[in-house]
Amino acid sequence: MVNKDQVAGVAKQVKGSVKQAAGKATGNRQTEAAGTADKIAGKVQKAYGDVKDKVRKTL
Repeated sequence: MVNKDQVAGVAKQVKGSVKQAAGKATGNRQTEAAGTADKIAGKVQKAYGDVKDKVRKTL
């Protein structure tokens, strides 16, 4: 079962990928860096959701 943190994490990763690509295409390093940060935050949030899901299944 998918929880809110997993969904939000994947959404942040997608948003970050789009932002990063836009930054690369326009040469805007600030936007590219913000996209990279969003991708990392999304990965962390998804990992947190995965752990929550595993704990819930274990109990």
